Amino acid sequence: MKSKSQERILILDFGSQYTQLIARRIRELGVFCEIAPFNQDMSSYGDKNLKGVVLSGGPASVFDKNAPFCKKGIFEMGVPVLGICYGLQLIAKIFEGKLEKAKNREYGRAVLKIDYADMLLKDVKNSSVVWMSHGDNVIRVPKGYKILAHTEDIPYAAMANLKQRIFGLQFHPEVAHTQEGKKILKNFLFTICGCKGTWTPASFINSQIKEIKKKVGKDKVLCGLSGGVDSSVCAVLINRAIGKQLNCIFVNNGLLREGEAGEVVETFKKLKMNLTFVDAKDKFLSALKGITDPEEKRRRIGKLFIQVFEVQAKKIGKTKFLAQGTLYPDVIESTSSRGPSATIKSHHNVGGLPAKMKLKLIEPLRELFKDEVREIGRKLDLPEKIIGRHPFPGPGLAVRVLGEVTEGRLSILRKADRIFIQNLKESGFYNRVWQAFCVLLPIQTVGVMGDERTYENVVALRAVTSLDGMTADWARLPYHLVEKISNQIINQVKGVNRVAYDVSSKPPSTIEWE
Repeated sequence: MKSKSQERILILDFGSQYTQLIARRIRELGVFCEIAPFNQDMSSYGDKNLKGVVLSGGPASVFDKNAPFCKKGIFEMGVPVLGICYGLQLIAKIFEGKLEKAKNREYGRAVLKIDYADMLLKDVKNSSVVWMSHGDNVIRVPKGYKILAHTEDIPYAAMANLKQRIFGLQFHPEVAHTQEGKKILKNFLFTICGCKGTWTPASFINSQIKEIKKKVGKDKVLCGLSGGVDSSVCAVLINRAIGKQLNCIFVNNGLLREGEAGEVVETFKKLKMNLTFVDAKDKFLSALKGITDPEEKRRRIGKLFIQVFEVQAKKIGKTKFLAQGTLYPDVIESTSSRGPSATIKSHHNVGGLPAKMKLKLIEPLRELFKDEVREIGRKLDLPEKIIGRHPFPGPGLAVRVLGEVTEGRLSILRKADRIFIQNLKESGFYNRVWQAFCVLLPIQTVGVMGDERTYENVVALRAVTSLDGMTADWARLPYHLVEKISNQIINQVKGVNRVAYDVSSKPPSTIEWE
């Protein structure tokens, strides 16, 4: 994906909750795009076949003292620019249009009335619904700009400088509520930017194989293999590139689900890949003793993983690289370097890595979303039982046992989780939800079992629907199924007397509890 011939769109992030959704929509149309900070230095993009720039929305006002502004040189690069929401207001501000701070933020559906249908709004239905979310209004467009569309309340819902190919939308075309949003983005990509739409799973595989070969040379690569979708696709892709130079390490950290270690080893032996099994359970549990802070858990687990890998690298010899199945959401949630967004949590393979690591990283999936990784996996002929697995956190059950992690508490969680997942599979709901798991809470509650008082643990069930994990909604599982799962856990798992069902969505919650 990084070859010079690969056409790309650059999204400058001004902190919108929809920035990643813009990227997804563009990729769905077959064009590769990447997200960068709003103040990105553009000097390195001259040889990257850049086709266009998108300015995302954001929570700031252009009237704020420290409002984020992009460099004006972006508009002089000779590529089309599309400003969305805050991006439109920024264009109006930079090119001396007139804006006013609205008394009330406009949020929700509006009806778009088209004034000029060529180019950006070509073939877009008139009076279609669009989604607004803004606090400032443009009351006069800059000199040389044409009004493309309006709504009942907004006279400048879309504008453009057709000569300079600079476009602005006051609404969000990337969200599902905007009925013709995909068509508008398609017009920008293909009619205005001249993209060909050549970004496919096959093109990604071919370009990554070339890049991995070039980067690795004759050295060896160590891959931390968990058996989940991300690390499995990463390992098979690298194996295609360098074959026996790849050494996969499966670490039993004592934080895995029931029967998981055996299943992973068996699967990858069948794929005939170099695989070393390392039992480091005692080390990890010892490092977590007494630790309750989730970020400290992640840091300790990340540090120990690297130590284990470096020991194995020394045994193998001539190992210079560590491969990981890091995905785009991992990077976005772990760092605020791409835009004015807050760090949500560190991921053990991003924010949890020690600063002075001897091995260099290879992360071929770093710019991909989960569903894109699954498509890559299918192209690489991975078995569906791996491709279809629900996401599993790098720190494993350590972040699903809230509070201190002990072998006893892990055992309770494993048994409960097995019952939950088994019921989802038997009922046909496993493949209908994005992710499902149990969480062991750090509290005990009073119950009655066999006419006797109990004071035991609480297990929470978490199941969500999602497209990419960036946003998620709680799954509406049937009451009778939740009841069955609850009864089985309470009756079969010693130490549990209460089961709760999590009905929070992301945002404002995260999918994992820690």
